[in-house]
Parts: sequence; structure tokens; C-alpha cells
Amino acid sequence: QVQLVESGGGLVQAGGSLRLSCAASGVTFSNYVMAWFRQAPGKEREFVAAISWSGVSTHYADSVKGRFTASKDSAKSTATLQMNSLKPEDTAVYYCTTGSGITTVSRMYVYWGQGTQVTVSS
Repeated sequence: QVQLVESGGGLVQAGGSLRLSCAASGVTFSNYVMAWFRQAPGKEREFVAAISWSGVSTHYADSVKGRFTASKDSAKSTATLQMNSLKPEDTAVYYCTTGSGITTVSRMYVYWGQGTQVTVSS
């Protein structure tokens, strides 16, 4: 059974940083893309970042490019999203997910974590 568990969310002031982690089990971690999406109240879930199965390739939404960094540690079956220079508009529930290829389309990903709240105050 595939399980993804996010952690690291919280409350931070604008300009601050947070580091999200996603621990995976029940999946051969090194074979899959890991991606991050977020959903703010009243809005659709949107793509944030993804990292390839090898960890070599990454892809970011324009809104976070240059501020967020996705990484993965296959030995620990953990994906990480380092978020710097946070803005109030980054406030959302952040989800990690896994899939076979990098895509910004949420329905192409099968397994999802429960989400972790990130709140950025102005």
C-alpha cells in the first residue's frame, strides 16, 4: 500500500522560509516522479514543483521559480520542498504526490498525501 506523509508546514512571516518533507512507503521511490501541488481556500489545486525519478530534472510553476527548490533522497524515500522568500499568496495546503512522469496536471498523479498547511502572514 502506497503511503505519502507530508510534514513541515506551519505559520511563517512573509519573507521567511519553510521546508516541507514527504515520506513515502509502499513504492519503489527511485522509480517515480515526486511532485508538489497546493490548494488555497476557494481555489483549484495547482501545480507547484516536480522532480524526476533520477532527481536530475526539476520543473516549477512560474509563481515559485527561483524561490522554491524540490529535491529527493531515494535512499530515505523522502522528497523535500524548500520554500524561501515566502509570500502571503503562497498560503495553501501543500500536497505531495507521485507519478510516472512530470506533468502539471493533477489527475495524472495517482497517490497523494494528506496535505500540510502553510500559512504566510503579511
